Formats: sequence, structure tokens, C-alpha cells
Amino acid sequence: MASPARRSNAWLGMIALVSLAAVAAALVSQHVFDMQPCPWCVLQRVIFVAIAIACVIGLVIRNGLGRGLSALLVLLLSLGGAAAALWQHFVAAATASCNLTLADRIVSGLQLDSLAPEVFQARASCADAAVKVLGVPYEFFSLALFVVFALAAVRLLRR
Repeated sequence: MASPARRSNAWLGMIALVSLAAVAAALVSQHVFDMQPCPWCVLQRVIFVAIAIACVIGLVIRNGLGRGLSALLVLLLSLGGAAAALWQHFVAAATASCNLTLADRIVSGLQLDSLAPEVFQARASCADAAVKVLGVPYEFFSLALFVVFALAAVRLLRR
């Protein structure tokens, strides 16, 4: 049976990979299927990347404190991501413009839209970005991942 440290590392590694896969799926949606992102979509990408970085911190700092810090960061970021997905669906998608919102300010404040515009530049309004995939609003896929990550982080914190 694997040690608790190995299991924690496996969880952190899996969360990091799935987070980056979510960003890759968003990029495929954007560049292959022409589903252009709004500011809230882009903010969720940023959060997925931040979750992957938080996981790497736990994998690099190989002690209980490092893994605990990593799990706490994953939990907080996941809660923020879930809030962003819910806001996008219930508030932002109902407005004609979502320019200069909190999402816009965060992404532009980090200068990610100018450093990597193909990944982090909003190219659609929130109303235009409100699409469904397999009958499910696109942001609900992000929401589901954020909830799963939050639950996994709680499990890691309990160890």
C-alpha cells in the first residue's frame, strides 16, 4: 500500500494535469471550434493555471507543510473558480458587455492578456460566449472541475 505522502503526491499531480488539460480543452474550443472567450472564461483559465502551480509547489516542497500549503491554495483557488463560473453563468452572461469587470481587471492587472494573448485575451462579450456543449453550459464543466478539486483539497488537508 502506498504511503500517505505518495498518495498526496499522486492527487496533486493528477489535479495539476487535469487543470492544464482544462486549459488545453478551452484553447481547442477557441482555436479549432471558434468559441471565443469572455473575461470570465479567461479568468477561469488563469485559475486553472494557478491551481496547477499550487500543486507543483506541493510536489516540490516534499513535506507535510508544503503539501498542506498546496492543498489550501488549491481549495481557495477552486472556490474562487467556482464563484467565477457561477458569476459568469448567472450574472455576466445576461449582460451585453462584461468589459472592465473584476475578471477583466484581474487578467489585465496580471498583464497576462498582453504576455500570452492567444491564451489569456478575452475576445467575446459574456453574452456571446454563453454557449452549450452537449446541452450543458460550457462554464458548468469548469464549475464541476473546481468542485472536484475543492473536494480533493479538503481530503488532502484532512490527512
